[in-house]
Amino acid sequence: QVQLVESGGGLVQAGGSLSLSCAASGSFFRINTMGWYRQAPGKQRELVATITSGGNTNYADSVKGRFTISRDNAKNTVDLQMSSLKPEDTAVYYCYARGITWSLAGMDYWGKGTLVTVSS
Repeated sequence: QVQLVESGGGLVQAGGSLSLSCAASGSFFRINTMGWYRQAPGKQRELVATITSGGNTNYADSVKGRFTISRDNAKNTVDLQMSSLKPEDTAVYYCYARGITWSLAGMDYWGKGTLVTVSS
């Protein structure tokens, strides 16, 4: 099992910056991809950014050039640096991890979410 705990988030004005962090803990063989998704009110959850254990990144078009994802494999943490924030970035942000169990099965894990509110 993998537990994901997010930190960061909060209220920021448009154009401002904010960072999110997520730490994975528990008993697992390893963590492969980690990332962030978000869900705005009335909308479906969507990809923000992901990063593989090898450092390959993938970003939603809407955040390219504004958000940066990074991770520390030794600590099993993933960070999201957000800049030039827009009101449309307002959402609950969820940490994601693809964990590999000791029986070598892949499973998806989610954090409880952290709210990011961008005021205009």
